[in-house]
Amino acid sequence: MSYGCAAALQAAVFQRLLADEALEALVDGAVHDAMPAGQANGTYVALGPEEVRDASDGTGGGAEHRFVVSVVSDAAGFQRAKDAAAAVSDALVGADLALSRGRLVGLSFVKAVARRTDGGRRIDLTFRARVEDWRV
Repeated sequence: MSYGCAAALQAAVFQRLLADEALEALVDGAVHDAMPAGQANGTYVALGPEEVRDASDGTGGGAEHRFVVSVVSDAAGFQRAKDAAAAVSDALVGADLALSRGRLVGLSFVKAVARRTDGGRRIDLTFRARVEDWRV
């Protein structure tokens, strides 16, 4: 097992979301590596928790990363959050991300959970990334 590609994967996902024009139009650059402190206004995207499992085989080290990307909106309805969530999904599913360590084998959508919050709406999208780590 290797957790060695975790930071490289997170950085590549973050950069992909920042560079996506459709997402930019919806969140005005509000893509965060962590949940913003205090009460954030508008709609934003934040990288969330991840769970990693061994996916090594006879050819080398690897891991399956399941990570969450959250879309949070203070809008009264779900439409704005769902539009942004769709843009996140479109930007990531099947993306060919270059990692600074290892190689991304595949990136797919797993599930989404949409819910009301005290301040608006939140959608947590879970993705699965399979990576190979040549250093292991």
